[in-house]
Amino acid sequence: MAEDPKDWDIATKLIRGGLARSQYMETAEALYLTQGFTYDSAEGADRRFSGEDPGFVYSRFNNPTVKMFEDRLALLEGAEVCRAQATGMASIHMALMGLVRAGDHVVAGRALFGSCRWLIAEWLPRFGVETTFVDATDPKAWEEAIRPNTKAVLIETPSNPVLEITDIRAVSELAHAVGAKVIVDNVFATPIFQQPLKLGADIVVYSATKHIDGQGRVLGGAILTSEAINEECYRDALRHTGPSLSPFNAWVLVKGLETLDLRVRRQNDTAAALADVVADHKAVKQVLYPFRHDHPGHNVAKAQMSGGGTVLALDLGSREAAFKFLNALEIVDISNNLGDAKSMATHPPTTTHRSVPEEMRPSLGVVEGGVRLSVGLESLADLTRDVTRALDQA
Repeated sequence: MAEDPKDWDIATKLIRGGLARSQYMETAEALYLTQGFTYDSAEGADRRFSGEDPGFVYSRFNNPTVKMFEDRLALLEGAEVCRAQATGMASIHMALMGLVRAGDHVVAGRALFGSCRWLIAEWLPRFGVETTFVDATDPKAWEEAIRPNTKAVLIETPSNPVLEITDIRAVSELAHAVGAKVIVDNVFATPIFQQPLKLGADIVVYSATKHIDGQGRVLGGAILTSEAINEECYRDALRHTGPSLSPFNAWVLVKGLETLDLRVRRQNDTAAALADVVADHKAVKQVLYPFRHDHPGHNVAKAQMSGGGTVLALDLGSREAAFKFLNALEIVDISNNLGDAKSMATHPPTTTHRSVPEEMRPSLGVVEGGVRLSVGLESLADLTRDVTRALDQA
């Protein structure tokens, strides 16, 4: 092939990347719903399992449809390897557990998604791994927290739900000085607006459930990294623990990637416009959107992202006001998901961050009046009318 897929533009990578047609030369990607594979001979099976011959041996290890998804996302991200998992949290879990063992240390931003925070605060210590949370917006805090035995650093930027911005390049330099690996949860930015590997990160993680599917259908996750890190930290662990992505879900996610660029750019434009509208409403105490000049991390966001994303964080001052706002919405759904074609809003203290101890929430920006608004593909005019009307009632 004269064309090098690495040289393609994003839109072409999302349509053509990883395409592996069968002997039937189908137009749409094939769906291989199979648990296992057969061999021409016992000797052939021996060679396949030893790695001497290429091919698939069991869908827990890999599958042709899953591999198409992995190859396409890796091409988009600029990663040597992508390994897909059943959910985003399975990916975060494996990304961390593959790097650490008893006696090691992990540092993470304190304003994390509730399940990610539980994983670091409650799960890792059970295996003898020390953990430290820091103000993710302060490079000095990262510097003071990182130790000689720090093996993993987890960055979520923009963070969930308050859209804090972390300087990926600065933190990566600090982590690499002690040999630690940097994991970036890039869900909110998407691979369209931020590519952490180019900023110094070692590992990128996605919940493909969000923007990559983008239409509320399936769960999925992915880890993207170098061939060396995959071989050392993830290949055997994934093979033997089995957090496998189903072929059907992989097929749906492959089709989701085809329209990812179109969807998130449209959602981004609408979110940016809607942020300006709601910022002027008297019911809104604060609106946070990374590309607004009043966002505390605006300068860093502009330096490492090409778009502000699809999510807004609102503070309406009280739980009562937040609930009134949510209950008054007629177009926007109340849902704890995000990145969907349908606009969705949720109250993080009682949903996504309910597991965070109540006394900790204010320090994380998870306030009682908080609302996370994921902007979909509806028209800006209709969303403006719906959100403004609900704010009037709040």
